[in-house]
Amino acid sequence: MNFFKFGGVIIGLFAVFIFAEPLPVSADIYMHIDKDGAMHFTNMPVESEGASVKFLFYQKEADRAKKQHNSYDNIDTYIIEAANHHDVSFPLIKAMIKVESDFNPTAISEKGAMGLMQIMPFNFKQLSITDPFDPWENIMGGVRYFKNMMIKFNGDLSLSLAAYNAGPNAVDKYGCVPPYAETINYVEKVLKYYAFYKKNG
Repeated sequence: MNFFKFGGVIIGLFAVFIFAEPLPVSADIYMHIDKDGAMHFTNMPVESEGASVKFLFYQKEADRAKKQHNSYDNIDTYIIEAANHHDVSFPLIKAMIKVESDFNPTAISEKGAMGLMQIMPFNFKQLSITDPFDPWENIMGGVRYFKNMMIKFNGDLSLSLAAYNAGPNAVDKYGCVPPYAETINYVEKVLKYYAFYKKNG
């Protein structure tokens, strides 16, 4: 198993991408790292007096808008660029973004995955991401990772999607889509929207 070290805690590659419902974001972002090394983000840090949980300032809401490439208007343009650059189907990328973030460039999941393709912070450097809320950076990084999964699993779409969600080690372990309800649901949803976007653009 490959590992990344983050904040003094060993984190497995299987935790690269977490499929979770994004949280609405409308204020400054704060971060907390728990005893297991998991990162938690919130726009409403609540600390009781004497509490062991402390939230650290992470990023100002206003900072995110500065680098976004007219995000809400140009998502399709960035998907096309990523599709051409990495040779991945445009409707497939669009389906993944629909399921991951519902096209919300500022989405943050409960586990801390960020942006359109819900990428975890400890993968930003690996995927050349400096601003996860910049749609172009997020899409290019997410599609780059997914293309690697497609290569690893010989173009098997279901396995590649499962690896994007649950990590390649989980797919290797079971030799199929892992028997995780979340991952099974993720693969089914992406395939459903993939078929829809192939017909409707």
